[in-house]
Amino acid sequence: MKRSGRYRRLLRSLSYYLVFFLLVAFVITCCTMLFVSTLSKSLDITFTDAHIATAAKLTFWNVVLLSLILSVFDRLRRKLMVERPIKRINEAADKMIQGDFSVRVQKLPHNDDFNEIIDCFNKMAEELSGTETLRTDFIANVSHELKTPLAVMQNYGTLLQQPGLGEEKRLEYAKAITDASRRLADLITNILKLNKLENQQIYPKCAEFDLSEQLCGCLLQFESVWEQQNIEIETEIADSITVRADEELLSLVWNNLLSNAFKFTSPGGKVSVALSATGHHAVVKVQDTGCGMSPEVGAHIFEKFYQGDPSHATQGNGLGLALVKRVVDILRGEISVESERGKGTTFTVKIRRL
Repeated sequence: MKRSGRYRRLLRSLSYYLVFFLLVAFVITCCTMLFVSTLSKSLDITFTDAHIATAAKLTFWNVVLLSLILSVFDRLRRKLMVERPIKRINEAADKMIQGDFSVRVQKLPHNDDFNEIIDCFNKMAEELSGTETLRTDFIANVSHELKTPLAVMQNYGTLLQQPGLGEEKRLEYAKAITDASRRLADLITNILKLNKLENQQIYPKCAEFDLSEQLCGCLLQFESVWEQQNIEIETEIADSITVRADEELLSLVWNNLLSNAFKFTSPGGKVSVALSATGHHAVVKVQDTGCGMSPEVGAHIFEKFYQGDPSHATQGNGLGLALVKRVVDILRGEISVESERGKGTTFTVKIRRL
């Protein structure tokens, strides 16, 4: 392999030299013939064969020397300006193929063309590095979220096999298994939905519908929750606000926001839902008097699997708000959050009207 590589390099060098030789020979021959013709006419000089032979030899060796100088100069130029940056990029690409996405290529002085390529390469490496980090975090988070309900189901399933287990305990353990399996099913459903949304496999089916009625319907689904926890409900939903959007996707937004509001609001607290209209948008606000969150948590709240409670004391898989954000983006709306620790959280969603 090494010997064949040397032969290829030698043949390439000879071909470069031959190109320069022919080019220089053509240029010098043309210039010499023009010079001699003009000189002989103006001075009326007749050149003998000996003079022509000597001039031809001198011209030939001049061509050889100039071709050699130009080929060496071109070789050095190519090595410094072309082969060196290509070698750097190839080495970096090999490292990326092996899984090292932290590699970056240094820019070259006075080589704007290759620097543009290097900039693009470094940006690609940075994006791949971020994607790899997200993939690793995703796998770690999914593994954790899957392991928790599976462990619950396994433990309570073992307890159910105890002989002489009372009816009350049996029902308690069976309920725990059912809750864990429902949580597992919700997690898988949300992962599949989020994957389809991010890969644009779900296309919004836009149609006109009454947003006021949809909000009221979504809120009534949580009636048993607020009655059980004695949560006060406050609504300011304007009538007959019509939007053109995907009704099913929007219901996913309201259900997730309301679910979070009730989940983080303590018994005796309050959840408020408001709907108003501006010139171009329908504005929905979901407010609670729950625990709230810090600005640091709020900055990451729409990221996949992010949970403000690192202890996972509050049930959830950190995918609900990521789904909400993706749906709102697909529908070309806007979503924002305002929160303060100990005072509650307000989510504001703007959807374009007709």
